[in-house]
Amino acid sequence: MSRGDQRRELLALSACELAQRLAEGSARAVEVTEAYLERIEEMEEGIGAWVHLDPDYALRQARHLDRHRQSGAPIGPLHGVPIAVKDIIDVAGLPCENGTPLDAGRRPDRDAFVVSRLREAGAVILGKTVTTELAVYQPAKTRNPHDPERTPGGSSSGSAAAVAAAMAPLALGSQTNGSIVRPAAYCGIVGFKPSRGLISRSGSTTQSPTLDHLGGFARSVEDVALLHDGMAGYDENDRSMRLLAHPQLLATARSKPPVKPALAFVRGPYWEDTEADLREGYQELVAELGDVDEVDLPDIFGRAVELHRTIHLADLAKYYGHYYNKDKELLSPRLREMIEEGQKILALDYNIAHDWIEIFNAGLEEIFERYDALITPGTSGQAPGLETTGSPAFCTLWTFCGVPALSLPLLVGKDDLPIGVQLVGRRGRDGRLLRTARWLVERLRASLEERN
Repeated sequence: MSRGDQRRELLALSACELAQRLAEGSARAVEVTEAYLERIEEMEEGIGAWVHLDPDYALRQARHLDRHRQSGAPIGPLHGVPIAVKDIIDVAGLPCENGTPLDAGRRPDRDAFVVSRLREAGAVILGKTVTTELAVYQPAKTRNPHDPERTPGGSSSGSAAAVAAAMAPLALGSQTNGSIVRPAAYCGIVGFKPSRGLISRSGSTTQSPTLDHLGGFARSVEDVALLHDGMAGYDENDRSMRLLAHPQLLATARSKPPVKPALAFVRGPYWEDTEADLREGYQELVAELGDVDEVDLPDIFGRAVELHRTIHLADLAKYYGHYYNKDKELLSPRLREMIEEGQKILALDYNIAHDWIEIFNAGLEEIFERYDALITPGTSGQAPGLETTGSPAFCTLWTFCGVPALSLPLLVGKDDLPIGVQLVGRRGRDGRLLRTARWLVERLRASLEERN
């Protein structure tokens, strides 16, 4: 097999397949890392997914992992698998500039908790991917791999684009509103925002302790489960976490559901803002599945965007206040306005908004007594142009409540561009949601094969 054929074969493998090849010794970490670095060299100019990339840094890790395996010592479940990291998450030895000139030159000397977990699992930290300004709304340089005149979404722009363009098999992102589910939907990959408290956020930029989540991107449900298994672990420095047993997400995702999953289709409060091809696609999906109930959320759930905004802006004013005070003119006008609005929010309104998180979750618990997952839009439709990163409103309720959500690349829009399908699960039942998602993908694949 020629070197080019070998590289194409490695790039075509899923992360789970790569991990297996590396574990059994039929592939070496250096070979895999070189294959991805060569792919980045080919694709990066047209996409702009990376902000900090040091090939020598990545290859040093790969060579160390190959020597480690040759020594006969135990290896981790992600041994030799390259992973891209959003540039709001600290990686020792690499810059972390948060998409703002106000952090230019910042180079942390410690890994974020999730990065240390991934290193322990044997992953190769490939490099840092582009984030929008401080993981908020200002578009950055990254373009959608399916159409360079469209956004990849935000704020995890580079991570989603890198996975979609096969420049990384796995990538880390964050979501404070819709920053994992939305770019995954626009880029045609799987994006998973786990339950709040499953993945530690220490060592990443704090935007809102209540709303921030870390998660990631992959090309399949199994791959995204493998990634989150590698990140999960109790961290006493993240107050959202509880000391619980490891969730075993990959094993659960691969398991057969004990009974056929019950699904509900939820249009949500912004259904009328969706595009016609998305509405048609969801209706076709529900018809194809045949046994999906339609569930209407009470009107009060429509307040989630307003309540989320109250918490979000007040927290921005607190946690980004030092940027504003240092040099507000170096912030985008929109972010300046958000911080200034947050400075005026009353403590009473802020605390009342927090109370609604548990009120909404109590209502969702009743729904999840009957259903394994909710099918609901994650975006208004296909990726829009480069002047925006798209609306996060279709993700807001689920982020506000801290329930697990993921985007599956199941629909295609009028311009042959991806439209993701969002699945939402019960809080703390991340493995069950991943298992249901895998079951759904396999059921649709089987239906397609029967017709062909």
